[in-house]
Amino acid sequence: MGRLMDFDRFFNKTPATLDEIRVRVTHALQRHPLCRNVRFDVVSTPRTSRGSNWTVSLQSVEPRALWEASEIVADIQDAYELAAVS
Repeated sequence: MGRLMDFDRFFNKTPATLDEIRVRVTHALQRHPLCRNVRFDVVSTPRTSRGSNWTVSLQSVEPRALWEASEIVADIQDAYELAAVS
């Protein structure tokens, strides 16, 4: 059973606030040369079947950067969930 628990911990998403997610997305996009001018907003959403409860609205992105920006956002969505606000 210990192995199963380690496995679950490996795939659990890290809770983060909207501001923390926004900072992570900003830094990740800034590291890619094509994505440095991408303008976006992080938005809270109802939880999806994939377990995500936030999304990124890309507001300004060059066509040649769309694929890279989408992949960067998807990777961050796989790692973080919006923390519950108490």
